[in-house]
Amino acid sequence: MSIILNHVNYIYDEDTAMASAALVDVSLKIPDGQFIGLIGHTGSGKSTLIQHMNGLVKPSSGQVFFNNEDINEKDYDKKKLRAKVGLVFQYPEHQLFESDCFKDVCFGPKNLGLSQKEVELRAYEALKQVGFDDDYFYQSPFDLSGGQKRRVAIAGVLAMKPEILILDEPTAGLDPKGREDILNLISDLHKTMGITIILVSHSMEDVADYVERIIVMNKGRVAFDAEPREVFSHYKELEEIGLAAPQVTYCMQELKAAGFDVSTDITTLEEAKKEILKALGK
Repeated sequence: MSIILNHVNYIYDEDTAMASAALVDVSLKIPDGQFIGLIGHTGSGKSTLIQHMNGLVKPSSGQVFFNNEDINEKDYDKKKLRAKVGLVFQYPEHQLFESDCFKDVCFGPKNLGLSQKEVELRAYEALKQVGFDDDYFYQSPFDLSGGQKRRVAIAGVLAMKPEILILDEPTAGLDPKGREDILNLISDLHKTMGITIILVSHSMEDVADYVERIIVMNKGRVAFDAEPREVFSHYKELEEIGLAAPQVTYCMQELKAAGFDVSTDITTLEEAKKEILKALGK
């Protein structure tokens, strides 16, 4: 079930002297099954944008559709929407509040009015999907590491069986190993469940190896919307808006400038390896 944003504008503190535009004429279509990277520096509008997608924020003007229905119509069921469009916030402690992890993951499906048996089955399944160890099921979520908290927060949303999973800066504050683990987890969820993933980040490195489409936000507008190799080809423009292409992009550019016969539209380390070996005749 796709999300469509039609000329969406959002103004903070509208009708006051402090009014400022957070989103400016944003039109996007999020089709079923895509893995999308939503990129932008702090204040670019990316977090405001995703809050429009599950009705947490209502646009100042424009429309947001889910499954061809305007989610901001008076009688639209926002509770049903949020079960289908799941949002994992940047800091998992904002979502975790129960005395143990299992109860926390049960909270969402319980609010759907399901039987206790179905609630617990969903919670168990979701925790296993995110690779959470059984030994920690009944431990307080606040005693967990940052990476474990992320897994519980993601499981809490997965237990609702969403069709779209939005993750706001899921690797924030994690060490390199923790970042890699969470990104691999998200990629595996996309492959095994086939759900739409929107991964919000300020880092091109976080999305380069995973997503099939990148949407770049700048000053509330969509600056780029294309497959990774097309977006990364504009690395000079990305730098101008406070972003950077992955390091592999710069490496390939430098090799090309040094006279090596290599392609510069490489987006992953594996592609770079093959291209360099090819250029060296190996």
